[in-house]
Amino acid sequence: MAATEPIRDKKQFKALAGYFLEKGQLRNYAMVVMDAYTVLRISDLLRLKWSDVYDEERKEFRIRIYVTEKKTGKNREIALHPQVLGALRQCYPHRKGEYIFANNRKDAKAISRVQAWRIIHTAVVALGIMGKISCHSLRKTWGYHAWNSGKVSPVVIMDIYNHSNYEVTRRYLGVAQDDKDKAYLEMELM
Repeated sequence: MAATEPIRDKKQFKALAGYFLEKGQLRNYAMVVMDAYTVLRISDLLRLKWSDVYDEERKEFRIRIYVTEKKTGKNREIALHPQVLGALRQCYPHRKGEYIFANNRKDAKAISRVQAWRIIHTAVVALGIMGKISCHSLRKTWGYHAWNSGKVSPVVIMDIYNHSNYEVTRRYLGVAQDDKDKAYLEMELM
């Protein structure tokens, strides 16, 4: 499997999410937004049910979710960004079964990882976004922009990704020479 890249240009990420919104594909829009903002692996994201994000008794969306990662077995508590809540609110009235990202069949089940990849790949090609972009790119996109913003400590980013050290996180996020060049050229000392 080839290593994927984050979407480095925020305009391209916005275009990717907007692609689905413009087509009225609210499930796919919510998938892109939620995957990027929660930093979940696609296999964990696709297992989410409406009951994980919506409290039926109170008739309101939850402000955080609790997930046990399939790959690591670790429990995670994730605050839901307002963009995620907005996407879920748009999608909720059109739900088809218990899974947030359900297929369109009569007996709705969660879409597969392959189907999620096809959805993303089709949009990336249609938009002309270059690079090795996949579902995993969405997970990396948040970290890349958090890293570059300087607003999130690398230690917090490492913890969110469950990485053992700084170097693993740096490689994972694809901190490349052009990012280093930008850092050299934009730093003002005088």
